[in-house]
Amino acid sequence: MKVILTQTDTTVGFLSQNEQRLKEIKERASSKPFIEVYPELKILLSSGHRVPNRFKNRIRRSTKTTFIIKNRAFRVAKNSLDSQILRDSLWHYSTSANEKSKKFNRDFCEYKADIIIEDRDRLRELSASSLYKLNQIKIEKIR
Repeated sequence: MKVILTQTDTTVGFLSQNEQRLKEIKERASSKPFIEVYPELKILLSSGHRVPNRFKNRIRRSTKTTFIIKNRAFRVAKNSLDSQILRDSLWHYSTSANEKSKKFNRDFCEYKADIIIEDRDRLRELSASSLYKLNQIKIEKIR
């Protein structure tokens, strides 16, 4: 599985279905999970995620928002870049493209990525997604 460097719906990110490879790049503890990104809610639900009915509409319509349910973080985000590689993927792990605790460094990211996808706006560091924790009853904003 390849690691892709691209502009995500929020900021510059590494995308891959290989969680171990992303952990090596980010020097992340094995206990800290990555965000799973799906192009639509239907695919998220078919992957085994259970979402309380009262929040399904909110998740479907949300933009630049990550949700956590039972320690699994996920986001529903359409791919904004016209890339066949991204369209063919039903899901991928996502993380910001930077070294551990540092800002975006293009040289580092290009060295670590197998594939680079960018449009005419180039790669740019923007703000992270909003983060909400859900359970059957309530929603709590974390970031």
